[in-house]
Amino acid sequence: MMQWFPSLSGTARGPTEEAKKAALEQVVEGLALLDDAFVKCSKGKAFFGGDRIGYLDIALGCFLGWVRVTEKMSHLKLLDESKTPHLVKWADGFCADASVKDVMPETDKLAEFAKALMAKFKAPPPS
Repeated sequence: MMQWFPSLSGTARGPTEEAKKAALEQVVEGLALLDDAFVKCSKGKAFFGGDRIGYLDIALGCFLGWVRVTEKMSHLKLLDESKTPHLVKWADGFCADASVKDVMPETDKLAEFAKALMAKFKAPPPS
């Protein structure tokens, strides 16, 4: 996870198209590994730790808003049913859970925030 989020961020903030593409490849590889880890950890249950949301679900769930923003802004499908079917199902269940659904950021609002952040990063430093 420590290296995965910088890669997700790099899909938008990479200095070149090649860097952005390399970051995207790392994100896709990471999601495939997470899909496999989910299968092993969940043992057929809805969440990483079983029937209820646990620490690992929360840790990964914190990134779901940014994954959706990245998908929206790049017109790519990162959580893809054909490539990461278990993570797609997990994400749907996580976001629909009563303890989560009212606190997940709206994708459009988070995308506007991301655009403002990107503009700030691209702006020349104050003199």
